[in-house]
Amino acid sequence: MDPDGRAVALGGYTPSPVDWRDEVLYFLLPDRFSDGGEGTRELLTQTRRAALRTTPARPDIDWREWAASGARWQGGTIAGIRGRLDYLQGLGITTLWIGPVFEPRARLDTFHGYDVQDFLEIDPRLGSRQDLVDLCEDAHARDLRIVLDFSAPKDLALDGSDTLSALIECYKYWIAISDCDGFRLDTVTHLSLEEARNFCGALREFADRLGKRNFLIVGEVAGGDEAQDVVIDHLATAQRNLTAALDIGGVRVTLTDVSKGLRPAADYFEAFNEASRGFESHRAFGDRHVSIVDFHDHVSGRKLRFSAEIPDPAPVKERQIVVATAIQLFALGIPCIYYGSEQAFAGPAASQRLFLADQGWGVDDRYLREAMFGPAHPRAPHDGDLDSHVLDRDLTLPGFGPFGTFDTHAFDTTSPAYVRIAALCATRARHAVLRVGRQYQRAIRVFGDFALPAAGELVAWSRLLDTDEAVVVVNPNGESARGGQVVIAGELSRIGDEFMVVVNTAEAGAAPGAFTGPHPAGSRVVVRGRRSAGEPSFVAIEPLPPAEVLVLVRAHS
Repeated sequence: MDPDGRAVALGGYTPSPVDWRDEVLYFLLPDRFSDGGEGTRELLTQTRRAALRTTPARPDIDWREWAASGARWQGGTIAGIRGRLDYLQGLGITTLWIGPVFEPRARLDTFHGYDVQDFLEIDPRLGSRQDLVDLCEDAHARDLRIVLDFSAPKDLALDGSDTLSALIECYKYWIAISDCDGFRLDTVTHLSLEEARNFCGALREFADRLGKRNFLIVGEVAGGDEAQDVVIDHLATAQRNLTAALDIGGVRVTLTDVSKGLRPAADYFEAFNEASRGFESHRAFGDRHVSIVDFHDHVSGRKLRFSAEIPDPAPVKERQIVVATAIQLFALGIPCIYYGSEQAFAGPAASQRLFLADQGWGVDDRYLREAMFGPAHPRAPHDGDLDSHVLDRDLTLPGFGPFGTFDTHAFDTTSPAYVRIAALCATRARHAVLRVGRQYQRAIRVFGDFALPAAGELVAWSRLLDTDEAVVVVNPNGESARGGQVVIAGELSRIGDEFMVVVNTAEAGAAPGAFTGPHPAGSRVVVRGRRSAGEPSFVAIEPLPPAEVLVLVRAHS
């Protein structure tokens, strides 16, 4: 331990987090995040976004060419990621999960990185070994973590050979040279139980030897909820020496629907209880799954971002994603934000998508992967030599920028979603109960009796840690304000005690000094109830505007 009581790893290596539930992950594809050249392009402002949504046709773009560009390399780099650490820290991110940066097969448009040819080389389009080392060093200096992404060895012959051992040595090499803090393994179910246990166990032991005693190993499990449940189960995950599994099955779709007011919240919260094997709210499930909303490859549901199907005229178009992110941040699990979600990426306006009807809109992964840095043009065609692919651009196509644009970037730290998510992340960091506490969905009363809410109604849940209680209230309704009386833990609070508001996203999204609504941060709400009538203890929540979030914590006397 150092003089400040922090763990110190051996040989200058950065120690692992004590608990990954304390972290907020951010997943990005290196080719689609930043090329470091945003200073040469205009910012895609909220004013222009609004104008784009009301433009039925745009003579400045050929939609077939824009769609074709989406399947091509765009030009993002590792150095570009390094230049955007301020942006990510301002959002409240603590861990960067970076898509594969290793050299892929030649003369293919595998910009996603999941087609590795050489496990010991960095893709020259993205940078160099030194760029990766510099990124990790800069991130660690800011107390940020780095998780690298690898394809599991699903296409290699593992039986009766030394292939698996050789791959283990490759993965060890990157831990040693980069000081990364974890790996995400793609399609881990393609490994047998014994192979996965040996593979992950060898990596974990190597990291342990360096003093990285809680090295993150996250497995992706496709194949629907049945396959998900097998690996997310606490015992099965441990048997494979995984830290956690990505929650990318049907639960992701459920969370999306709940957050848009299309399904009752119980459909999401009951998923925790059903897999608890008798532990219910006391289960340790939170540290065994990584929560996903947007992702680069939707294995369930349509291949569209969360905000894509919200009507363009809707006032909540730019912030409805905050509801889903709040559930990720404050419900059980390790939250992961996909790049661009904090900017409510949604693709082109609905009227403009008509031109993409025969270009795979909704079924092609490319529409989940806009280039956030907004290049003017993609890289040169992949069928040329590598030097030209690294250095040149294809001037015949527009860049595959966000919202159907090119030559404009979207790193807007004032956007409605960004400022709200930043406020929520900061709140999560301040209160341990919101990260590791037990979880209970709460009944709400508007008229009549207390009950779990229907779809589109106010959603509330508590996190409990010892004598602490936090209550999270979200309004998934995209059109109307919602309020009600929310049940709290009567065993912890007496009638007349108080809860303090620690964040209100409606206030966080308003101009300084302009918020006039109920429940500003720092205000208090009194615990009520009639014990003699058998009524539970509750707090009364004034109407919360559409797609806004309120968090309260028990005020100790």
